[in-house]
Amino acid sequence: MQPGGQPDMSMILQQAQKMQEQLMTAQQELAEAEVTGQAGNGLVRVTQTAAGEIRRVEIDPKIVDPEDVETLQDLLVGAIQDASRAAQELQAEKMGPLTGGLGDLGGFGLPGV
Repeated sequence: MQPGGQPDMSMILQQAQKMQEQLMTAQQELAEAEVTGQAGNGLVRVTQTAAGEIRRVEIDPKIVDPEDVETLQDLLVGAIQDASRAAQELQAEKMGPLTGGLGDLGGFGLPGV
């Protein structure tokens, strides 16, 4: 605080810049960090970034049954949902301390948060 009870603007600006840099670093880490979701005890696995980009889909050949495509579709949806949940948890872990519970992080370009 400056004399007269006024906040030091340069200190506030430095803190804001530091927080912005930390948020940008966390966003970059989330864009690169991968999480994996699975369904059917690992018969279907989906790997995506914590920012939501799907990178890989693995399907165990023994689950592929031309007579029962619906089960495979359901397992794929389940694996994607599981990966999305894991991504959201990682986003909360990385961004929570930086945002101090600001709530909506949509302005930071993070889908699903």
